[in-house]
Amino acid sequence: MVQTMELEGKLSVESNTLAFKSLNIMERNSMTKTFAKKEIIYCEGDRCDYLYYVLEGTVKLSSLSEDGKDFIMQYFYPGDLFGEFDRADEKKHADFCAMAVTDCKIAYIEQSEINTLLMLDGNFAVEFSSWMSQMQHYTQLKLRDILFYGKNGALASTIIRAANTYGVHKGDTIFISKRFTNYEIANMIGATRETVNRMLIQFDKAGWINYSNGHITILKLNELKKICHCEDCPLGICRL
Repeated sequence: MVQTMELEGKLSVESNTLAFKSLNIMERNSMTKTFAKKEIIYCEGDRCDYLYYVLEGTVKLSSLSEDGKDFIMQYFYPGDLFGEFDRADEKKHADFCAMAVTDCKIAYIEQSEINTLLMLDGNFAVEFSSWMSQMQHYTQLKLRDILFYGKNGALASTIIRAANTYGVHKGDTIFISKRFTNYEIANMIGATRETVNRMLIQFDKAGWINYSNGHITILKLNELKKICHCEDCPLGICRL
């Protein structure tokens, strides 16, 4: 129990800007702001005037359905860049809502500044395009897991992503250090809490995971990979 408490929420995630060597150019043109836990950074329908870089804390990107359910698309952690950028549409409005999950410190830069950097710095333009491609790939794979492989596939994929974000390897097993509620998992895969609870128990009985007190330990990673047709994507994409 002591070891579990010490590891609680320990991040092992690879940032989405790992290959962004020109990021410091953008940082020099940015400003910083702090956001309190649960404070909204931007909402669906807001003008997409800025890109954001997480310095401290965790940010949740989500969308609210017509029936009031919150669908979590992605989380962002220190070192991550996020925001909805469209160079062809400077009046674009946000499709998602970004909220501070914890107290956050975030750098932000106007999209007009990004456009200037794209025109003036070739290396920055190439690396920024690569980042945008990575973000698009993440979204495509997330939706694929949910739409094509059923709730079991979506859950298996989410557990693997959680392992790549909060995983601690212990021999042949992977302990996910962050405790997730069934409600949180349900919002990540578009299911109900009851469905998530039932599937977690099924996965546990099958011997693929150990599920106890809200904590998940992966026992048979390859079995989970089979369920979601895992393609062994880079860690910068296969994450929460």
